[in-house]
Amino acid sequence: MKNNSILRLAIQKKGRLSEDSLRLIKECGIKFSNGTGKLKSRAGNFPIEFLYLRDDDIPDYVADGVADIGIVGENVALEKGKNIDHIRKLGFSRCRLSLAVPKEVEYTGIEYFQNASIATSYPKILRRYLDENQVTAEIHEISGSVEIAPSIGLARGICDIVSSGSTLMSNGLKEVDVIMHSEAIIIGNQNLDDEKKSILDQLLFRIESVQKGKNSKYILLNAPNEKIEEIAALLPGMRSPTVVPLAEKGWSSIHSVINEDDFWQVIENLKKAGAEGILVVPIEKMIF
Repeated sequence: MKNNSILRLAIQKKGRLSEDSLRLIKECGIKFSNGTGKLKSRAGNFPIEFLYLRDDDIPDYVADGVADIGIVGENVALEKGKNIDHIRKLGFSRCRLSLAVPKEVEYTGIEYFQNASIATSYPKILRRYLDENQVTAEIHEISGSVEIAPSIGLARGICDIVSSGSTLMSNGLKEVDVIMHSEAIIIGNQNLDDEKKSILDQLLFRIESVQKGKNSKYILLNAPNEKIEEIAALLPGMRSPTVVPLAEKGWSSIHSVINEDDFWQVIENLKKAGAEGILVVPIEKMIF
């Protein structure tokens, strides 16, 4: 039986999260057109349709089944509190939700906010954090320009998204407590049928392959044969390093994969072990 299902994916219609999400989809080999002003488009080589929405609306659309899955900030998904599945973290659009106060304040701890007022666009997350820390405070919900609240006397501090911290500094504020770390995640409707689950599994497989490729480096190096065992112990690779004899007698070429986080330490250890002519190649995708 032919599968005629289409997986509907909700993506933020503009901004950095939108750009990063669409870039990931393209890296998965999915071709589509998303011209300026479009609210909907469909891939030509994969059973998926894109809905371009406001980020705050995405959890609602997914929960209601208008969209099957969505890409949204984890902070937005948690704040909305909808009955949706948190399927996969995507590793981009990282930020943190933090408390901030005027820079001249001598902050001694969360008790600073006891019986005070706090301005935020994330009242549910903030209320949960305050309750966990047994702090009673008045929460002013603001949809935007939260940073201005202390300077106009509306609140004693704020709770807002922080990336670099430059916006806080420019408004005379300083970050004092991190409530949560956030990044882009895939959320899903809890009642997907089997056909749509199958399409989703295919998409997740492609995403995982792209992500593993980005987090890894393929390396090639030359080594004297008597050093192969020592060097191989430093290079577990995907299963084990590949060893290929060179034309020059007594030497071999060793190929392997290194995790990005361990890269420089491993390279230093390889050089100490006698590796030469180390060549590093980016990986587009990794399939297991």
